[in-house]
Amino acid sequence: MTTNNNNGPDQIKGTQKASLELLYRISREIATTLDLSTVLERVLSLSLKTIGAISGSIIVLDENGHPLESAMIVNDQVLTHTTEQLKATLEEGLAGWVVKNKDAVNIPDTSQDERWLRRPDDDVTGAKSVVAVPITVRNDLMGVITLAHPKPHYLQKYHLALVDAIADQAGIAILNAQLYGESERRTRVMTALANSATAMSSTLNLDTVLDNILKEIQTALQVEAVTLSLIDKEEGNLVYKAASHDTIDLNSLVVGKKIRIGQGFAGWVAESGEGVIIPDTKDDPRFSQTNQLFPEISPFAIIAAPIFIPGKILGVLEAINPLAGYFQADALQVLSGMGSLAGSSIQNAQLYEDLQVTNSRYHDLFENSIDPIIITDFQGMVIETNNRTLETSQYSEEELKDLSISKIHDIDWEGVGEDFSNLLEMASCSYESNLKTKDSEDIPIHVNVHQIQIANVYRLQWILRDISERKKLDQLREDLTSMIFHDLRSPLSNVISSLDVIQASLPGAKDQEIQDLFDIANRSTVRIQRLTKSLLDINKLESGRAITNLEEVKPDELIHYAKQALITQSDAKKQKVTLDIPADLPKIHADRDMLERVLINLFQNAVKFTPSNGHIEFGVEADGQAIRFWVQDSGPGVDPDYIDRIFDKYTRIHPDERIKGLGLGLAFCRLAVEGHKGRIWVENLPEGGAKFTFTIPSA
Repeated sequence: MTTNNNNGPDQIKGTQKASLELLYRISREIATTLDLSTVLERVLSLSLKTIGAISGSIIVLDENGHPLESAMIVNDQVLTHTTEQLKATLEEGLAGWVVKNKDAVNIPDTSQDERWLRRPDDDVTGAKSVVAVPITVRNDLMGVITLAHPKPHYLQKYHLALVDAIADQAGIAILNAQLYGESERRTRVMTALANSATAMSSTLNLDTVLDNILKEIQTALQVEAVTLSLIDKEEGNLVYKAASHDTIDLNSLVVGKKIRIGQGFAGWVAESGEGVIIPDTKDDPRFSQTNQLFPEISPFAIIAAPIFIPGKILGVLEAINPLAGYFQADALQVLSGMGSLAGSSIQNAQLYEDLQVTNSRYHDLFENSIDPIIITDFQGMVIETNNRTLETSQYSEEELKDLSISKIHDIDWEGVGEDFSNLLEMASCSYESNLKTKDSEDIPIHVNVHQIQIANVYRLQWILRDISERKKLDQLREDLTSMIFHDLRSPLSNVISSLDVIQASLPGAKDQEIQDLFDIANRSTVRIQRLTKSLLDINKLESGRAITNLEEVKPDELIHYAKQALITQSDAKKQKVTLDIPADLPKIHADRDMLERVLINLFQNAVKFTPSNGHIEFGVEADGQAIRFWVQDSGPGVDPDYIDRIFDKYTRIHPDERIKGLGLGLAFCRLAVEGHKGRIWVENLPEGGAKFTFTIPSA
């Protein structure tokens, strides 16, 4: 091109030809690539060379008018530039005027036009001539192209028209490149989402799941770093569990750090349950509270979204420093979607880890138990056994798996039900039996069986506790008790007879002190005799012998007798004893002596456990075809742990060592009542105290 502004016809034709060649070359260059930055650099470079300009720029804007991409060339050198520099050009320079007015401009002399943003080198290079044209597509502003020639008044109207034509082609190219870039970005996001779903579901290892989540987020959002933190509800903290970065080991620097829920940016997201973008961390006070969490990467922009499962927030995802310098408009939507996918995967991995820990703990307890444990199906076939079972039964594991549980011990079919049907509804069933070893040895056992679930299949767990030592001790105690009281019976009878003879031999005018001593001796011997009879009756009733000394008895007479036998003891503790006896009660067919001892035992317990000045009530009433007796006290009540076994032999009502007893009285009461075809039970009263009740069929 010539520098003479008085162009002749040949020069104009030459200029037009050069312009057409330029447009053709630009069109061809645009068609060879869809990369936006490459398109901008090629268009700008060809424009500068054709016109002879020394510098120029193309700035592409987003839909909000913010710099999206740009190219800048000065003296054939492609310059790097910052977002701040572009902002200054758009706010104060010629490009900004063109954007605001959406109009092309030709400045013949930059030194005479205030729209030109002066640069430090302008004093050296001097005034220039400049053209600037908006880049539009369908009336939508896409950007601005600016070209500067070193000579004032060089660039004319046809240069402006040429640049305008270039801008039209550039606009289409920019739009195509943007659409292509957006398509590629969306493809990348969709691919990352699909890969995330696949990667997250491919393993149940929590560390691997977290690592996969972060890598896919980093790919989808094109960011420098990603972190994941989970909520610790007990401590009220967010705890960083994983982090990813392209070049540094961010895991070792971040994992384990904690922030309070509600504190800082991530804490705010965890508390509010809302995702949010910080385009510039300097302008957000939430970031300043926790800006020391990532000093190694100096965050300038962050996006965060909660990790959700239905009805609950598990933690927070953070994507830091977008590589493009800004986040796309749908970045928060993408990260939130990732958070939803991550929530299910993390929960599944956590549940799996908990299950593994539980299984390991159960396996240790199972194998190291001191009791034999057998797992069977609902047909009773052995599926699994522990080491103790093998030692006790003397069978091998393979031999046991060929056996039914009924071959290993005698099952209480009444308790477990036919085909184990009762175990489908009841929590557990317990009974005593004998374990049959391989060598035909019978080992006394206490069996507890209940339903368990293993890998979504219901099984039966049998715990067989060896009670051989307890049985030996029970038998020894039985033999000792029987021996003692059989040996006591004869001399006790002699003592009673001797007391009667001595008392009858005293002179008519009896000394009161001597008489009191005789009364004490008589009461003591009667009490010993009553205890002896009860112990002997326990042995008889346990052996299944029927009660034979039956007669018609008035219920009120039994109560009055029991009261008279122990009223001295209750008076000594200043206890109030009341009777509730209606008139005209039916008689019962019973062993009078045995039921008197039952009532005396219950009354004696009431006196023993009721505090001084307390209240004891005797009662009796008709109950259909039976007579109901009760003894009610105002003591501490029965320990709930003892209620189910209080009527067993050698069970103490109260573990207080100061209150003496063998634990045989209530066992006798149960056997005696059941021997009369009746029933006995105990209940704690809401106002305090215990109420012992038993029924006897009426005559």
